[in-house]
Amino acid sequence: MKTNLLSNRLTVCALFLLIVISSSCKKSPKPETTDGANASRGIPSTGTRTQLTLDSLYLYAKQIYYWNDALPDYTSFNPRSYTNGSSSLDNYNAELYALTQIKINPATGKAYEYYGDGAPKYSFIDDLTISNPNVSSSANLASVDTEGNGYDIGIRPIFYLYGNADAYDLFITAVYPGSPAAAAGVKRGWVIQKINGKAVVGASYAKEQKSVTDALEGATVTIAGINAIDGVPFNVTLNKASYKSSPVYASTVIARSGKKIGYLAFARFSPLTNQDAPIDANLDPVFSSFSSQGVTDLVIDLRYNGGGYTNTAEYLANLIGPSSLTGKNMYKEYFNNMMQTGKATILANQPLLTSAGKVQTQNGRIITMADVDYSANAASNNSSFNKKGSLNGVNNVVFIVSRNTASASELLINSLKPYMNVKLVGDTTYGKPVGFFPITLENRYEVFMSLFETLNSQGQGGYFTGMLPDVLSQNDDPRYVFGDVRDNYLSLALNVLAPGAVNRSATMSTRNNSVGTAGYNRQQIKPVNPNSEFVGMIERRHTLKK
Repeated sequence: MKTNLLSNRLTVCALFLLIVISSSCKKSPKPETTDGANASRGIPSTGTRTQLTLDSLYLYAKQIYYWNDALPDYTSFNPRSYTNGSSSLDNYNAELYALTQIKINPATGKAYEYYGDGAPKYSFIDDLTISNPNVSSSANLASVDTEGNGYDIGIRPIFYLYGNADAYDLFITAVYPGSPAAAAGVKRGWVIQKINGKAVVGASYAKEQKSVTDALEGATVTIAGINAIDGVPFNVTLNKASYKSSPVYASTVIARSGKKIGYLAFARFSPLTNQDAPIDANLDPVFSSFSSQGVTDLVIDLRYNGGGYTNTAEYLANLIGPSSLTGKNMYKEYFNNMMQTGKATILANQPLLTSAGKVQTQNGRIITMADVDYSANAASNNSSFNKKGSLNGVNNVVFIVSRNTASASELLINSLKPYMNVKLVGDTTYGKPVGFFPITLENRYEVFMSLFETLNSQGQGGYFTGMLPDVLSQNDDPRYVFGDVRDNYLSLALNVLAPGAVNRSATMSTRNNSVGTAGYNRQQIKPVNPNSEFVGMIERRHTLKK
């Protein structure tokens, strides 16, 4: 996840040094302690920067990780044994993975954070020095961070494989608003057949995936191919650039069976454009238009939405829900016992920053994360409805979901379920009912480890294996632009709201093969860059202890 607050964080850490607060921002950080008894607990007092940070990562997890009750003592875990990586970050990631694979989910017999790809399902570490979108780095291929910052050509390219074969088509499944691709008129549903004049053969995913990825990483990329619907060719040259992207892919109003159905394709839960008001220049015009056009039902397309900020999820819930919900509980956040009882004193090393990344003070003292009330009754851990916008009277909401639908997206769905007629169409969701806020180490690494679980007003949650749709379909048909009623998922969603009044998508025909409307399943869909999209739920509202 990239961030535009790096310079502010650097300033914050420098300020902490000046006032001699012991923190992870120090040039030679010592492992944080809670009682000054590290030596008696077998924790060395000296070491290299990497060793001390390995210690700190363990010590933070021991106090604030949601499943900290399962973590062994320092000597048994031995944080400093994670030294086989080619870089410090590799070592920290290896340790984080080990920490997150200890607590077992009895429902599955595997760790809550097991995902099968060698990385934690929920927790991760972000290196701020390579995550800034202004930094030229191949790590930024095909990604827009939760803040809406992009540094790429602006497309979401996905390999679609045929059956059990290795042959594939390379589809553009989304174009990021504000990007070079959007400015050039690139569309979802285009099939890339050439990159920089070299054919994308499509014969073997296993053999060609790396060469395709490498070709798309260039500063200037020429893509050519056809529109999957009509076969019309395209050829366009795109220059990688920094840009700000709206999370709204598309919105429209669809008339069906006497109903006005509002459709919104939403990419991520970026910060509200005005946190203090609050208002949002991306979502407000969409719902104002829905209201003026007399929308009676909604389809919210979250198929590629991996999450983002909890307060933005709340804002969207308040735009969707009727005014009668105002004052009613939306959801609660639950931290571990040490956090709830104020015993996570290690958080005194982390300043509590404003949304703009600024230090806060109270009575001449810098406020830290240890000053926050993490109890279940804290105001910031209890979210209630507060109606936004003029759209009222909507009771039926269909969410389009997939394996990419995670975290804040699932929070939105779960929060509305007790109060509205909510249906899901698509594939089983990612399954992430836990969230976090960042912990900074070495003035360089932001650690996002699972810190709290969310439950709705009826105490429902726990969807660690994902939410099962009411209408299950693994066929995320990539041919149609967002809002086209021929799209498989949208047609299924419209059929829920207006049965029998929907145009179903026709047979898929591309240059490599012909596939029916039930063509692709999730095993056949492979991202060009699996690590390019954020998955998470970030909390940054906090209530101080009284």
